[in-house]
Amino acid sequence: MDNQEIISLYESVADITDKMLAAARTGDWEQLAALESKCSSQVEIIKRNDSPREPLTPTAREHKTRIIKKILEDDRQIRNITEPWMARLSKLMNSAGVERKLAQAYGANQSG
Repeated sequence: MDNQEIISLYESVADITDKMLAAARTGDWEQLAALESKCSSQVEIIKRNDSPREPLTPTAREHKTRIIKKILEDDRQIRNITEPWMARLSKLMNSAGVERKLAQAYGANQSG
């Protein structure tokens, strides 16, 4: 892959993370998961191919840096949205598990 193809892959990832952020903001978790899978595939391609045969020009390097910073910022914002939601979900699941254990324990004591 040449440098322009690699830059295009980074731009594709930036576009996907932008859509992921929009999905997270609207609570569209299915869309977020689908986009996350697509993003992972693109990142794998970058990992396998991001060893330029020729050095980037200063302009291309700056452009790549801007794209990476945007991707990282989108990722930070997505985590700011999803982490509290995941914590609430985990708490709900743990609470349901405790309730189930209590019901089983009291149900076992009542029958015995």
